[in-house]
Amino acid sequence: MGLEERRQTIKAQREQLISELEAIYMGAFERIGQLEMGEGAVARLTQLMLRSREAAITPLQEEIEAPLITRAPDQAGQAN
Repeated sequence: MGLEERRQTIKAQREQLISELEAIYMGAFERIGQLEMGEGAVARLTQLMLRSREAAITPLQEEIEAPLITRAPDQAGQAN
């Protein structure tokens, strides 16, 4: 497996994990909406879940969106 193929595989895995996490959080938010809790408790729990979601997903998204860092071409073969 070449370098580019490995990068694409890793990117696909990160994207799949993000999708799975989004589905988990969506289900949790839907369940909260169905619970018989006071507004304050729902608000606190929702805020906590939003923070958890952000902490789980943001690093994965940042890694996907990060530009590829490359080395400068080898200067050894060029005349000064």
